[in-house]
Amino acid sequence: MEPGSTVSAVRSSRVLCGTEIRPALIVIKEGKIHKILPDSSGSTGDTAAGCEVLDVGDHLVMPGIVDCHVHVNEPGRTTWEGFWTATRAAAAGGVTTIVDMPLNSIPPTTTLDNFHEKMAAASGKCFVDTAFWGGVVPGNQLELLPMIRAGVAGFKCFLIHSGVEEFPHVTDGDLHIAMKQLQGTGSVLLFHAERDTPLPSGKEERDVPLPSEEADPKEYSTFLKSRPDVMELEAIRTVTELCLKYQVHCHIVHLSSAQPLALIQAAKQAGAPLTVETTHHYLSLSAEHIPAGATQFKCCPPIRGVANQEQLWSALKAGQIDMVVSDHSPCTPDLKRLDSGDFTQAWGGISSLQFGLSLFWTSASKKGFTLPDVVRLLCQRTAQLCRLDNQKGSLVPGHDADLVIWDPEKEFEVKDASIHHKNKLTPYLGLTLLGEVSVTIVRGRVVYKQGSFSPTPLGKHLLLPQGTTQVSLCDGEKTEGTQASR
Repeated sequence: MEPGSTVSAVRSSRVLCGTEIRPALIVIKEGKIHKILPDSSGSTGDTAAGCEVLDVGDHLVMPGIVDCHVHVNEPGRTTWEGFWTATRAAAAGGVTTIVDMPLNSIPPTTTLDNFHEKMAAASGKCFVDTAFWGGVVPGNQLELLPMIRAGVAGFKCFLIHSGVEEFPHVTDGDLHIAMKQLQGTGSVLLFHAERDTPLPSGKEERDVPLPSEEADPKEYSTFLKSRPDVMELEAIRTVTELCLKYQVHCHIVHLSSAQPLALIQAAKQAGAPLTVETTHHYLSLSAEHIPAGATQFKCCPPIRGVANQEQLWSALKAGQIDMVVSDHSPCTPDLKRLDSGDFTQAWGGISSLQFGLSLFWTSASKKGFTLPDVVRLLCQRTAQLCRLDNQKGSLVPGHDADLVIWDPEKEFEVKDASIHHKNKLTPYLGLTLLGEVSVTIVRGRVVYKQGSFSPTPLGKHLLLPQGTTQVSLCDGEKTEGTQASR
């Protein structure tokens, strides 16, 4: 069965149904999971005569990954990435749905017109299904409801400089205005939760230590000291207060520090509709192992130490962190300043969209996490965040037939030639990972199989118009949907 083919059924001796792995036959009709049948005899059950069955032996079949934190950068910065390359990389990694961030494209997705420009740029280029975040910036409060009605999944804002001038960070006043706009909409506001700590009265120095003039910019510790945990702690304090006050769903993106976990847990227990994600790089990489000048490891917030990483894993196991995403944020190699190795000047962002599933499983499998945990953290919770859990993230009848077929026991090396991101620079180059993807299916069609892709992009735009009970597909199809209750 070649890439681009339509699949009527998938058989495996290992299908992850709920929390159980068992032999099953997944019957697909019109791009949806029609039924899941026990399959102990090797027969096709009651599938239609002549049904094309994809038999994958003992490869694991589970829901496709929903990566709700991806910077595609198109239009405007397509030399960094683009929908064609990003979604091919996603498909190669078992990701069947991405949600595109409102920056670092030009223009950013901060107005209705810009949102339409973004969708036009993505049209005909997506190999997997794609939804879109909008952005909250100073002065765009009147654009939020029109963007909700047009179908954005929610909004993102920054409490510190975003790194690009066209997406300025918000003040506390801007946040109060935005939260009032979002009340009652069912939408969600995502926070890049770092902020500069204020100067105490009478002090001439910042609470946040800056590298001294003698500090070596090639040493990772120099950069790490410039973004201490307190920046996340104070930002998250602001988020929790707003969340409790307005009862608008708030979401903390890419938590890197374990220090705010107690604050997050207290806010949740007090009734804040708050969720939090961390990323593959915070769970896989540690400050102690970053070589001097290796600026491919730079991201914001920064990768912290091993002890902090272990606390993140513990919080993930305890349910205090809700989901894991890639935060795929690529750039051109020159912006990483590899020639000088200067961490203070290099672009902050890590490319990992293609390898998220394998990165997570490589570490998680050693820490007592199970395959159902993978589905919960990388598929179900991420789909819930962007209100796509009525059709994505689970193997249940009626949901889209989005499947990843992979071998959790097989190791592979990350090599330059196998990377499908536009720019190949990644801190994972040369690593041996556990869990290799063999086939990715989106709505019943094979988009990726063992290194090859469907001849044409088969992904659709996923729009979530507020006030309806449907999720729209860009070509006019409809699927049943539900409004968020968070």
